Amino acid sequence: MSGPRPYDLDPADLHPSVDGPAPLAVGFLNEIMARHPRAVSFAPGAPHPRSYADIDLGRHLERFLTHAVQDLGHPPDAARRLLYEYGPGRGLINHLVADALHRDHGIRTAPEALVITVGAQEALLLVLRALFRSATDVLAVAEPCFVGVTGAAHLLGVGLEAVPETDRGPDLDALLTACRTARRSGRRIRACYVAPDFSNPGGNRMDLDARLRLLRLAAEEEFLVLEDNAYGFTAAPGRELPPLKALDTEARVVHIGTFAKVCFPGARVGYVVADQRVRAPDGSATPLAAGLARLKTMVSVNTSPVCQAVIGGMLLEHGGSLAGPVGRRAALYRRNLAHLLDALDRQAAEGLPPGITWNRPEAGFFVRVALPVRADEALLRVSASRYGVLWTPMAPFYLGDGGDRALRLSCSYLEPERIEIGAARLGAFLRAEARP
Repeated sequence: MSGPRPYDLDPADLHPSVDGPAPLAVGFLNEIMARHPRAVSFAPGAPHPRSYADIDLGRHLERFLTHAVQDLGHPPDAARRLLYEYGPGRGLINHLVADALHRDHGIRTAPEALVITVGAQEALLLVLRALFRSATDVLAVAEPCFVGVTGAAHLLGVGLEAVPETDRGPDLDALLTACRTARRSGRRIRACYVAPDFSNPGGNRMDLDARLRLLRLAAEEEFLVLEDNAYGFTAAPGRELPPLKALDTEARVVHIGTFAKVCFPGARVGYVVADQRVRAPDGSATPLAAGLARLKTMVSVNTSPVCQAVIGGMLLEHGGSLAGPVGRRAALYRRNLAHLLDALDRQAAEGLPPGITWNRPEAGFFVRVALPVRADEALLRVSASRYGVLWTPMAPFYLGDGGDRALRLSCSYLEPERIEIGAARLGAFLRAEARP
């Protein structure tokens, strides 16, 4: 005897973001990685497992609790309850993060202008929801662009405008043209998303002149800059550049960061600096961060106090600065990147089909490879099953049809010997399958 028939949903009745390009692409990569566990994977832009070696969750928690009692004045029982209860939507470790941003990046911000989020992804979602009220407001992005921001925009119904990315970041002349074109059509560029240091997936970096020019353009055209600072820490000593927020004198920059790469991703702790003033009818003003914290209560209520305390304990353990441990981890990533580029050069010396080129970022996690053939899911299946090497197609990082003849390699997660094996497999794959 058959049971009741389950109710079927019509895909046409669901929001289109459910089957959007970003979640579909991520889901496909997860599926193919699970199907080929022995393949060398250049797909995940994840931190290296060695960076977790010195993590001691219990020690970090106790360090934060000691701080809560001795420095913040909480009785011991009340300090422990901080970890057990929901906690404030704006965050528990804002003062520690504000201090670290000043010490490590030259960003001066009050704790009240910070919201501690569930990773940088929640920060992006909250900022987009708060800033984009009208259908005529548009988010400008450099193309290719991190799928986390374009996926969040699709989820919220925020319009997108792509400007080309150059080796110095967004094409600022094209951004100016986009602002003026939007204005003539009754729209406005409300904000521009940028990752100024070793962007994902492009690997490009804005020099100091480009950063200053972007801030001037934001003031002249009256838009905000959403700065994603996930990879700036990988810069070589002496090659560091100030974040846009450290150069921001008019509160034009909303700065988004994460502890995923510099501490560990399992904590899921990010943050947003939103010091823009929001004026009430009575003339009083509060930082935009206060509004983001209110939105957060409807999204995730609060960021896990236990996870925040672990990150807080790590900051306290290193004197309020992560410069020391971050510097060691950054050296590992620069080593991996140099090893990948050298391995690719050796493959080129052995001969590759014409039309295969790659960029040479000085830091970060990613290298882009241009092909003379389509780098689609079908080709990735061939690469995985026949050659034992995985990579990420670039097409999902574009709003339109671009990127279909390029792939992204990430070297952050691998040891040098695996990079070497993977590059050899990639070379064999390219020689056999990527001929024009």
